[in-house]
Amino acid sequence: MDQSLPTLKEIARRLNVSVSTVSRGLAGHTRIGFGTRMRVQQMAKELGYEPNPLAVNFRSKKTYIVGVIVPFVREEFFSNAICGIDGIASQHNYTILFGQSYDDIDNEIRLIDLMKRQRVDGLIISLSKATSQTDHIDSLSRLNIPVVYFDRVPAADAVNKVYCDVQDGTTKLVDKLLAKGVRRIALINGPDTLIASKDRLSGYMQSMAKFKLKVDMQRVQSTDFSVESTFQAMRKLMSMKAPPQAIVSFNDYVHMDAIQYAIQNAIKINDEVLFASFTNLPITSYTIHPPLMALEQYPYRQGESAMNMLLQVIDNKSKGVESPLHAQVEVISPTLVEFTPGKSLLKFD
Repeated sequence: MDQSLPTLKEIARRLNVSVSTVSRGLAGHTRIGFGTRMRVQQMAKELGYEPNPLAVNFRSKKTYIVGVIVPFVREEFFSNAICGIDGIASQHNYTILFGQSYDDIDNEIRLIDLMKRQRVDGLIISLSKATSQTDHIDSLSRLNIPVVYFDRVPAADAVNKVYCDVQDGTTKLVDKLLAKGVRRIALINGPDTLIASKDRLSGYMQSMAKFKLKVDMQRVQSTDFSVESTFQAMRKLMSMKAPPQAIVSFNDYVHMDAIQYAIQNAIKINDEVLFASFTNLPITSYTIHPPLMALEQYPYRQGESAMNMLLQVIDNKSKGVESPLHAQVEVISPTLVEFTPGKSLLKFD
């Protein structure tokens, strides 16, 4: 039995009319008679005909598909961002074509090529940790496919991007620790290729300078986000002649790995050493040792903002509106929160 999807040609053959008549009948066009329209629509219903969205959208030159690329969907930060993107996309009848780079530049390049071949109307992307150049993404502009970056964004000014001001947030976080009398503060940063790593380091150094404290770069270690790399960073910090009194981790996943090291090495958590972090994922409130302080970076809001920004660019393109001289940029202010055991998260003013 033939299980292939019915086509306009099949409807036309059964009704002994032209394909153009069927097309107009399904669209409710008044150029054909009411009776013919009803016969066409009834036959389409009986056959279970479903219109081809690519053909329907050919005239508008839209596929109503948006590409989304993130490093890992398993990370709660990015899954929350995707929910924000999808919520806005659904409201505007867009479908998401989703891919994970797995923090690998080759995967990211492969996915960009896939997005091109699928003729997406636009792309939203958070860069992999290995991405230092964006030539492979810039190539989309030659196909008139707009791009919006979020969270992990490039330094370039002439790009659309949504991100959290982690530099200012880091300064506020370190300021709060210093105000509590903590002086030996360490930072477990991310890969140097990430702008977010540079922003964290800048905020850290600004805060130390504000309190007229010398920055000891031995207290600034990096991780590639693997457990082994974070353990190595912790090992170096805790073997210093004057170990840190507080450790600020790049994100909550790095924090949880750092906590595991502390447990395995009998370090008194949030007593002998205080722990702070970024992201403020809900899952940390269910752990035995959540960060004493954290910066909320609003991934869901970043996703919503990125999709709204992309829709605006797509709409302007379809109307023939020229792109502005300066790209759209939205900077979201993070919120510093403190976790008190047995209590809810408390926001600082």
